[in-house]
Amino acid sequence: MNDQFAKNLFFFLNKYQYTQAAFAKQMNVSTATVSNWCNGLKSPRMDKIDHMCAIFNCSRSDLLEEKDIIRSQKKSEAYAIPVFDYISCDKTFCSTEKIIDTEEIPESLAKTGEFYALRIKGDSMEPKISSGDVVIVRQQDDADTGDTVIATIAGEDAVCKRLRKYKEGLELISTNPSYAPLYFDDETIKNKPVKIIGKVVELRAKF
Repeated sequence: MNDQFAKNLFFFLNKYQYTQAAFAKQMNVSTATVSNWCNGLKSPRMDKIDHMCAIFNCSRSDLLEEKDIIRSQKKSEAYAIPVFDYISCDKTFCSTEKIIDTEEIPESLAKTGEFYALRIKGDSMEPKISSGDVVIVRQQDDADTGDTVIATIAGEDAVCKRLRKYKEGLELISTNPSYAPLYFDDETIKNKPVKIIGKVVELRAKF
């Protein structure tokens, strides 16, 4: 089982853009344990396999058996991306809470970059984006004025806002007029920090 499982695990780690360290945290195991799994040195317990199935939205056989899962994915021309409900960043590292779901994006979009999805919380982007909606996000650290972006402020939970750039700063704007715009000068952007971590490319409203 070890060698085939290792190959399949590598596929899913790449598909969902996990580092071994990030996946170890998700699985509540050490990085060394994940390394042993990836190198075929050890096999996980079945409860760990089931945990992986929940993370990757796959079956046990997808992880344990020899399957042409890459060809199957290309045939469907759809790529699954993780949906998070929490993202936070400090000056050097971004972390996420558990994957709560997956969304599919077309192959044509997947070829244009790396993507994740985020479930929106709160009403600051009403009426266009509501609490519980999911946005598809291209990972990038910059965007243009008028773009809707995902940003983190002082390492707190990521927010979805419209971006307005100035010569010496930027503004994060809610579409709900009840919320005042958030302005940051260049020094604050660097020291707080304020980080753009993606551009919203699609809204998937949930009813």
